[in-house]
Amino acid sequence: QVQLVESGGGLVQAGGSLRLSCAASGNIISINAMGWYRQAPGKQRELVATITSSGITRYADSVKGRSTISRDNAKNTVYLQMTSLKPEDTAVYYCNAFVAVGRVVDYWGQGTQVTVSS
Repeated sequence: QVQLVESGGGLVQAGGSLRLSCAASGNIISINAMGWYRQAPGKQRELVATITSSGITRYADSVKGRSTISRDNAKNTVYLQMTSLKPEDTAVYYCNAFVAVGRVVDYWGQGTQVTVSS
């Protein structure tokens, strides 16, 4: 079994910064793409950013220039550094990883709340 555990969420004022972390553990052979998604109240879950095992990144237009996704393959951990936060960034942020455990399985974390006050 594989677990993804997020940390780093919280309450921050508009214009502030947060760094989210997500560590994968368990019976992992390797991890392909990892990413962050978010879901605001009453809205669908949406992509924030993804990163491949070789470090190729992709961002949603809404966070481009304000967020940086990175990963530490040795620690099976992905990070999301967010700056210049806006109230509309308020959401539950979920970590996602495509993990090779004999076959490739799509795993999700339980989510971490990010609240940006105006």
